[in-house]
Amino acid sequence: MVRLLISTARRLALKIASYGVMHLVVAILVAFAITRDWRMALAVGVVEPFFQTIAYSIHDRVWHRIERRGMLSGVEEAAEAVTARLQIMAPEEQTRAHGHHGHSHALPRSFRQIAAKSVTYGVMHFVVAVTVAFALTQNWRTALAIGIIEPLVQTVFFTVHDRVWTRIEARKAKRAAELASA
Repeated sequence: MVRLLISTARRLALKIASYGVMHLVVAILVAFAITRDWRMALAVGVVEPFFQTIAYSIHDRVWHRIERRGMLSGVEEAAEAVTARLQIMAPEEQTRAHGHHGHSHALPRSFRQIAAKSVTYGVMHFVVAVTVAFALTQNWRTALAIGIIEPLVQTVFFTVHDRVWTRIEARKAKRAAELASA
């Protein structure tokens, strides 16, 4: 149980760190394209991702809870979801659909969920980007340009990043299921 908690915490830390690195590189490049000043680009590129990474980790945890809450109803199913998440439940049981609610414990993700998560990320990113850019440049035009362009680019990268991590987690779950059945 302790190893599972450590493993989960490690995966979350790696996900957040990989997001931070990706964000840093994209933020510097976009800020430079707008300002044509490497010092300002580096300042925006370092400060803005710091605050975005904090906002991202909060956003990701909120969405994790939303996705999980959509699946759960009742104490019995909440217990099943926890055991599925801890990989105590057999893989075939994890994908079982319940007749009375028709849901599965396999954590399905629809296009609508992915789109909603990406849109809320974009809005959060815009607010943080404009605020940080204005604090650094004291120029509303530059702040709005960075605040509009940088989050659009980052939202594309965020969606790709999120999909990659979803596939990584699915591969690990499949490997664990194969080991359990062997």
